[in-house]
Amino acid sequence: MKIKYGRQEITKDDVAAVVDVLNSDLLTQGPVVPSFEKVTCEYTGAKHAVAVNSATSALHIACMALDLGPGDWLWTCPNTFVATSNCALYCGAKIDFVDIDPQTYNISVEKLKKKLEIAEQNKNLPKILVPVHLSGQSCEMKEIKSLSKKYGFKIIEDASHAIGGTYKNMPVGSCFYSDITVFSFHPVKIITTGEGGMALTNDSILANKLRQHRSHGITSNPKEMIERPDNEIWNYQQIRLGYNYRMTDIAASLGLSQIKRLKEIIKQRHKIADRYNQELNSLPLRTPWQHPDTFSSYHLYIIRLDLEKITKTQPQIHDELCDLGIMVNLHYIPVYRQPFYEKMGFEAGYCLESEGYHREALSIPIYPTLTQEEQDHVINTLKKIIV
Repeated sequence: MKIKYGRQEITKDDVAAVVDVLNSDLLTQGPVVPSFEKVTCEYTGAKHAVAVNSATSALHIACMALDLGPGDWLWTCPNTFVATSNCALYCGAKIDFVDIDPQTYNISVEKLKKKLEIAEQNKNLPKILVPVHLSGQSCEMKEIKSLSKKYGFKIIEDASHAIGGTYKNMPVGSCFYSDITVFSFHPVKIITTGEGGMALTNDSILANKLRQHRSHGITSNPKEMIERPDNEIWNYQQIRLGYNYRMTDIAASLGLSQIKRLKEIIKQRHKIADRYNQELNSLPLRTPWQHPDTFSSYHLYIIRLDLEKITKTQPQIHDELCDLGIMVNLHYIPVYRQPFYEKMGFEAGYCLESEGYHREALSIPIYPTLTQEEQDHVINTLKKIIV
């Protein structure tokens, strides 16, 4: 028996939706992508959604839409996948990191405040901040939005883990506290399109830029086009540098089918998390703390080992679990500890809370089709080897 930390669930309805598109005339640039975008807007309350081929692409075009460029700073937390910070580098901007909160493992508002005060004095304030909603729990967006008004930065929510979650009873993705929100539809995420992502915004100008950046920087809107001779055909023009980041209708059909059962998916994830909370509370580890303002989508269930009370190291426990068929994972290694970032001058010790977390955290299996027998195996194995 091998139990992965996360996996997709594909139903007969999902397969049928994809087959319908495969049997249609349009596999890409057809009607299904706009339908998926429309349903996502209805679910989140956002005014505009732009579907793309990955969350990485969504982060990139979000930065481009906000005019991030050389000389600008983007800040994020180190407890994330590298794509969150790489998007700044794609634009030629500079990157910096704000340490995490010891309870939520999201960006620390207190440390952000202090860093902004220093940056204001040094005249190197960020142009963009990217808070990351780790495991599906929202960051403290109200406080972050207040700071953005004081210090003048834009906000991109990296909600790759968080579709289906809420913050202050509002759906993550509403963009009430941000300029743009990004979702991921990778197979281990809450819902999947195979690979895919989406950028949401309430700003029509930003939405138009996102769409142009998604598709080569091209427009077919006569109002945006430069006048050309009447005896020439100009049914489209490239007006900015863009990329081919489009989502196919094949992928969108899967997402459109899956989002219909999003509430049930979140309900099942909470059921699994609640059982872990009850069964693991006697072990020398910390289960995920939930901020009272948030309702997590529980993309991940992260335990934090109390190594002062355990005779084994985190790598030993990780390897023992994997050897027994429980394929745990780590989310995440601090980005700046990656060799590529070390070449930029970052060193160990830059964000101490993130590094302490890195030495103690493990992501254990959670996904809707995890059976009670499989969860029993995970729980009983943890009880045996964490001593």
